[in-house]
Amino acid sequence: MITKDSIEAAYCFFHQKYQVYAFSNSDKQKDDIEYAISLYVEQMNSELYKRLGNGRDEFLLTHTRFAEDMQEAIKTLSQLLP
Repeated sequence: MITKDSIEAAYCFFHQKYQVYAFSNSDKQKDDIEYAISLYVEQMNSELYKRLGNGRDEFLLTHTRFAEDMQEAIKTLSQLLP
């Protein structure tokens, strides 16, 4: 079951991290953010993760698609917010 709390927590975390990621000039900082998101994904609500990624196993976990996936996740989460 996807709870309101899991949606809000994911939105806040992803939104905050993406704002730093999007404006960062540091590859190390971007890598650290990707790592933090991957750790979050491991423990987040699995139903919510599947919904965000539309069933893609590597959603938010692939370096080449990370920025695009983050934007997609934030957009979907904002639509799910009550």
